[in-house]
Amino acid sequence: MKNLFKILLIAIAMVTTIRAESQIINPGQGVPAGAIVYSLPMTAVHLTVSAENELFTAGPYARFAQKYLGVQAREENRETYRITSVAMVPYIEADPSINIALNLGNNKNASANFLEMINQGLIMWSDSNAGKMAKIQFPSLASNSDFLRSMSGSNLTNEMTTLYRTVQGRSSLDRAAVQQSQVVEKSLEKRAEETANMIFKLRAKRLDIITGETDATFSGDALRAAIAEINRLEQEYLDLFLGKTDIGKQTMSFDVVPKTDNEKQIYIAFRISDTQGLLPASNLSGRPVVLELIREEASAAVNMDATVAAKGRVIYRKPAMVNARLNDGQTLLMQSRIPVYQLGNMMSFPIEIATGRL
Repeated sequence: MKNLFKILLIAIAMVTTIRAESQIINPGQGVPAGAIVYSLPMTAVHLTVSAENELFTAGPYARFAQKYLGVQAREENRETYRITSVAMVPYIEADPSINIALNLGNNKNASANFLEMINQGLIMWSDSNAGKMAKIQFPSLASNSDFLRSMSGSNLTNEMTTLYRTVQGRSSLDRAAVQQSQVVEKSLEKRAEETANMIFKLRAKRLDIITGETDATFSGDALRAAIAEINRLEQEYLDLFLGKTDIGKQTMSFDVVPKTDNEKQIYIAFRISDTQGLLPASNLSGRPVVLELIREEASAAVNMDATVAAKGRVIYRKPAMVNARLNDGQTLLMQSRIPVYQLGNMMSFPIEIATGRL
């Protein structure tokens, strides 16, 4: 009985003397028994970018606009993108390169301080991550289908052709002219001329209705409906010369994870192309949009060696404040002040201390 009592006393003494201890876990190293694993926070800059897509489709009669309407018209299709809005949000997630094992022991203050530091974001659970939705944008294709309805007039016309045949005259063989009518396809210019004449007729008819120079009398809703229909038809015919412009919107998300070994802290956040729109940084077919992180002036850095086990202390990370600037060439799109944890200092805190007494 005495020996058993001594063993129990020794076990109780060993339990009461367990102290909190943090230890960096190297790759392939096992987790100490009874320890919890946490990570240090790192910052990922999340960008939500919206771009406006302008798709211009040239009209089939564009090269005849100057001749029949007296206006210049664009003759080539063109697709352009321009950035309309950018939202920058710093996401905090666990740094996968650093895992720390911590034995909180039996001290209530250690457990309370550990949870408080997690709430403050100074340390994180090793499996913490910020999930984001992936978005895919398909480009639109230009075609002449927008003009098919307006071009649905007659495509055929009658054309007179003069043929000659040989006839027997009084003294010789003579050539006699014979007129022959045949149906042929109208040329593109002929159809453009007819459409231009229709535009001028619509404008004249609209003026007659407004000024009352018509046999029919229009008033009230009838007048508005007649003018609106003439305006619609005129615009359809004008589109055949001046073309159509469709406006679309593209929204995509990009992430930039700052690296400690990047001395200049300059990153290609994404790219934009006039024909393909928003692109990831790895696609070299667009011009780069650059994210620059400028560290604020701070006091002397206080850093610690994280490879050394901290007796009775918890290792945490203090973020560095930076001025984040997003530039498209020489154009500043936006700037914001954000914390970047991986560019900050690694420090330690006595985990067993009673914080209420500080």
